[in-house]
Amino acid sequence: MLKIHNTLTGQLEEFRPINPPDVGMYTCGPTVYRDIHIGNFRTYLMADFLRRVLEYNGYDVIHVKNITDVGHMRFSGLHNGMQVDPVLEEAIKEGKTPHDISGHYTKLYLEDEKKLNIERAANYPKATEHIKEMIAIIEILLEKGLAYEIDGTVYFDVKKFKSYGKLSGNTLDKMDKLLKAVRVSVETDKKDSIDFALWKKAEEDRLMKWASPWGEGFPGWHIECSAMSIRYLGDSFDLHTGGEDLIFPHHEDEIAQSEGATGKKFVNYWAHGGYLLVDGEKMSRSKGNVYLLSDLEKKGFDPLSFRYLSLMTHYKQKMNFTWDGLSSAQTAFNRLKEEIIQWEEPKEAGCAEYEEKFLNAVNNDINMAEALAVVWDLIKSDNPTSEKASSLFKFDKILGLNLNEVKKEGVKIPRDILELVKEREKLRREKKYFLADQMRNKLKKLGYNVKDVGRGTSISRISKNG
Repeated sequence: MLKIHNTLTGQLEEFRPINPPDVGMYTCGPTVYRDIHIGNFRTYLMADFLRRVLEYNGYDVIHVKNITDVGHMRFSGLHNGMQVDPVLEEAIKEGKTPHDISGHYTKLYLEDEKKLNIERAANYPKATEHIKEMIAIIEILLEKGLAYEIDGTVYFDVKKFKSYGKLSGNTLDKMDKLLKAVRVSVETDKKDSIDFALWKKAEEDRLMKWASPWGEGFPGWHIECSAMSIRYLGDSFDLHTGGEDLIFPHHEDEIAQSEGATGKKFVNYWAHGGYLLVDGEKMSRSKGNVYLLSDLEKKGFDPLSFRYLSLMTHYKQKMNFTWDGLSSAQTAFNRLKEEIIQWEEPKEAGCAEYEEKFLNAVNNDINMAEALAVVWDLIKSDNPTSEKASSLFKFDKILGLNLNEVKKEGVKIPRDILELVKEREKLRREKKYFLADQMRNKLKKLGYNVKDVGRGTSISRISKNG
C-alpha cells in the first residue's frame, strides 16, 4: 500500500483516492517570465516521481500543471521603489508584449521538461485563459460574505474562514506569528492585514488587465490555482504538490478560498518538496548561484544526470547541489548504462526479491534513494542478466532514466576501449596531461569521444555522420 507524508495532517498516511483507479493530481507550475532554474525542476521531478509511483501501482493519473502567465503583484513599471510585476517588467525591458514573454519561456520550460524525461501533464492551463473561472469563484465568495470589495479590489476575509491555518499551522489564534509570516503588503485599504487579494484594481498604465464586475483589474496570486484545479479536477480532488515555500501563504490561501466557495474539502493529500541548495546556500541571483538546465549542459552534463542526482535525496529533505555531486551522479549513471548494454535481452521472469524491495521503497513515501540502492544491489547480484534486465526496465518506469532506450541502441563499449579510458583517467590523476591528451586522440581515432566532466568521464561513440 502506497503511503505519503500528508502536509495537511503531518502524518504518513495510506493513499486512498476518491474514485479509484482515477487520481486527480495538481502541481503548481512555473511563472513564465524568465528561465526556470534547477531548484524549480527539483520540485517538478518530485511530482514526476510521485506520479510515476502512482501509475506503477495501477492508478490512472489525471495530472494538471498550471502555467502562470500573468504577474500577481499590483504595480507595473517603477513606482517609488515598490514591487513590480515581473511579467510586465520583463516585457517592457525587452520591448515585447507580456504574451510574447510568457510564450517564449513556456516553450523553453516544456523543452527542459522533455530533457529531464518528466511525463507531460494531461493539462497545462494558462492563468490568462481562465479569468472567467476566477471571477466566478470570487463572486461566490462575495455572495457568502467571505470576501469584500473596496474601490475595485476584492479581498478574502480571512477571519471569517474559521479553519484557516490547518495546512501551515498559521492559525487565527496565532495572530502574531501570522502577521510576521505573511507577505509584506502595500495595500492600505484592507479591513485586516491578514486578508489577501482575490482581484486587484488595475492602474491606468497596466498592460495586462481584464473587465470584471468590479472594474478593470487582474487576479490575485492564489485565486489562479483554485480556479484551474477546480475547473479540471473538480471541487475535491486527491493530491496537490509543490515546493515547501508554497505551503504558506499560497496553498493555505488556496484552501481557504476553494473551500469557502464550494463548501467541500479541497484536497485530501498535500505533498511538498524541500529546497534545493547550492553549495549549502539558498539560490540567489545576487550570489550568482542560480543555475539553469542549459548551464549544466554547457558543462557537458546529460540532463538525465540531474534527474539521477535528484533520486539520491528524499524529496522532503533539502537537496544540496554541487558540481562534484553532479559529476559523481553522471559517473554513476554512465556506469549503469555501460552495465546494461552488455546484458542479455530481458525475459518475462524478473527477480522477484528485488522487485518486492523496490516496490516497498517507492511505496514508503516515495523513497527514491532507497529504491536506487535496490537497483545497484540488483546489478551486483548473481542473477542472470536477462532476469535483471526484466526487473530493471520495470523499475525505470519510475526512475525515468530511459534505460530501455539505452539497451535498444545497443551502444556497447568494448572492454578494450574501457581499459584505455581507465588508463587515461590514471594519467590525468598523475597530472600527465600531455599523455592523457594523446590517449584521447587515440580513442577518437578508434571511434569514441571522451569528455571530462568534473572528476568523471563521459564516453560516447562517434556517429558515422560525424
